[in-house]
Amino acid sequence: MEITRLHVGKRLSEVAIHNGTVYLAGQIADDTGADIVGQTREVLGHVDRLLAEAGSDKSCILMAQIFIADMADFEGMNTVWDEWVAAGHTPPRATVESKLANPACLVEIVVTAALR
Repeated sequence: MEITRLHVGKRLSEVAIHNGTVYLAGQIADDTGADIVGQTREVLGHVDRLLAEAGSDKSCILMAQIFIADMADFEGMNTVWDEWVAAGHTPPRATVESKLANPACLVEIVVTAALR
């Protein structure tokens, strides 16, 4: 039972790969001064990059969990999501309003995907 971890830190790994499945840690924006559109674009860029490193891509997403700090930003986040998500491969998804660990973060996205 091999587990591969990428970007291992003291508190968490950004990626774990096991039995053909890729698990990403919650992804947040580095530019917390951006609005929901900017932060969502950056977060989805992190997702793309990490999935590629792991040998996957957005067409292989099995499940997405989205946490937004304020449901007033739901439409703005969805606009970016709809532009980004792979047509014909829209994954099951949950979106909830949540107080995030960093109050400047407007969105955090957790993804589970299959390897290509």
